[in-house]
Amino acid sequence: MEAQVPPAAWMDLSQYIGFFLAFVSAGFLIVATWTDCWMQNADDSLEVSTKCRGLWWECVTNVFDGITTCDEYDSIYAEHPLKLVATRGLMITADILAGFGFIFLLLGLDCVKFLTDESHIKLKICYVAGITLMIGGVPGIIGSVWYAIDVYVERSSLIINNIFLGIQYKFGWSCWLGMVGSLGCFLCGALLISCHYFSKGKDILHALK
Repeated sequence: MEAQVPPAAWMDLSQYIGFFLAFVSAGFLIVATWTDCWMQNADDSLEVSTKCRGLWWECVTNVFDGITTCDEYDSIYAEHPLKLVATRGLMITADILAGFGFIFLLLGLDCVKFLTDESHIKLKICYVAGITLMIGGVPGIIGSVWYAIDVYVERSSLIINNIFLGIQYKFGWSCWLGMVGSLGCFLCGALLISCHYFSKGKDILHALK
């Protein structure tokens, strides 16, 4: 006969997979929000420096000596492009939700005896963590993808219209981290929620036998 994995084992496995995925994804989101390379200058052999723009400051690195200098943007109350302001708000929201989701998931692990040892309560905590992580992934995905598309459209329009402003930008590694981290949070939340219902379904079938 084919061996069947007990529902508890499925839930334990999903918890630890979700914990690892949530840890990495939340870390990516936080790093993306507070690093300086959301957009960078496109490759050009004539450039003597690498320019990166983040959500909070802009940095220039000399390609010969590797020295980097950064300038912060004006106060948050100053006028900024909609792309910048909206992405800031969306990414900070995603960071907060992902952080809370990770903490809930940590408290819901069976190996953590901080709140309770009862498995059904732990299951509910992991379910709440899944919902929080899934919701947290949404603003991150919207913010990072919108930013990337806006940068791409802006660069493409300059090329099509043959407009040269001295420098052209493409979206950089911070934007990539934001997209990957947001997608990871969303998938982690979906995994925890689906495993919660899977576990409940298994318990119901077991009780009917």
